[in-house]
Amino acid sequence: MSTNVEAQETSAQGQLLSGRVVTRVAVVAVVVIFLAYLAVVNSTLAVMWLFGLAFGAILQRSRLCFASGFRDIFLMRDASTMRALAVAIGVATIGFWLVMQMMVPEPSFGALPAAAHVIPIGLHLVVGGVAFGFGMVIAGGCVSGTMYRIGEGYVASWASLAGILAGLYLSTLTWNWWWTNHIKDMPVVFLPKWLGYGGAVALTLLALAGIVLLSYWWEYRSGPMPNFALGGKNEMPPMSLGAKLRQVYDLVFVKGWPIAVGAIALAVVNVFIYIYSRPLGVTGELSAWSDRIASGLLRIQAPALLGVDGLAGCNLTLGTGSWWTSEGLFLDGGLIIGALVAALLANEFKVRVPPVKRRYVQSVIGGTFMGYGAGIAIGCTIGAFFSAIPSLGLNGWVFGLSLLPGAYLGVQVIKRIP
Repeated sequence: MSTNVEAQETSAQGQLLSGRVVTRVAVVAVVVIFLAYLAVVNSTLAVMWLFGLAFGAILQRSRLCFASGFRDIFLMRDASTMRALAVAIGVATIGFWLVMQMMVPEPSFGALPAAAHVIPIGLHLVVGGVAFGFGMVIAGGCVSGTMYRIGEGYVASWASLAGILAGLYLSTLTWNWWWTNHIKDMPVVFLPKWLGYGGAVALTLLALAGIVLLSYWWEYRSGPMPNFALGGKNEMPPMSLGAKLRQVYDLVFVKGWPIAVGAIALAVVNVFIYIYSRPLGVTGELSAWSDRIASGLLRIQAPALLGVDGLAGCNLTLGTGSWWTSEGLFLDGGLIIGALVAALLANEFKVRVPPVKRRYVQSVIGGTFMGYGAGIAIGCTIGAFFSAIPSLGLNGWVFGLSLLPGAYLGVQVIKRIP
């Protein structure tokens, strides 16, 4: 009797495993075929799709979310993600330096490298940074974090995305006020204009090194941190070629990457996409989605946006063009699909429904704060921070520092949510 039960269980497990393998192969095949199709009809869209896939896969494999980089400092006295981000931004800074120096060899005349995320500095960055920092903690993830979790099957992240789109649309409606009364008169500070590329890069790397040291002080100021190091010998037994290949596959596709590896990989992607077109950024495309939804479904027409054509960053965009020819659509869409593929290969995809309904409300509210903040600050933690500091614009530091008080306020709120 017990033998029959074991046989049935083994058969069921085999069918389940076979179904998973078929699903993985089918999804990967569709993604590759779509890439090949794009390569034939529009190579630029194919490249952006490829960058998006890499973007999403890196975030999913390393569980890299900028929200945790800021939130965990206050919530758990853990600054390890912030350190990883600082190192990654340092890597991107060196790469951006090489790219920008080829575009504008002599920066002292005031010319800006094309597409570098250097924008006016002002109160809009502070307000946007605080709102974004608060929102990402409330929602439980930043914009890119929300998108890769959608790929993993998190249902609440769809609510966060809805809030982000609503917030971006609200910022579209108020953008002209911000531009007319404030942003258009604010200075643009491109550090190489005043310090040369060498001085600007050295100052940036020095500041990032200061963040790393400061993060250690923050963690250890109240005493030693718990030691999670594993003991025992680190000897590897002999293995066959097949076992070795399986180990490599598990290391890349199944086991989670160290967060520093993910952050540095993302920095490398950021340098490559800048060489190809422009630095990483996701919210400009999302603002076009919000406008298309508002104008198409709700019949609400946004006004023409003043000044955005002269800004290089994740500036707000009206959805007046075609969906299917937008480079941002394939970058943002690739992010979600890349995370989905990575989650499937690691057997981590699962539809996750929040246990309590108030989590949806929390996600929408947090997403709305993020969307509005990203709209007036001309980018999120990717465009206005991760791409702006390597662009050697002072605006990236202003936005990044403004995220801290927002994250602190967000932590105080979530501590009180039962």
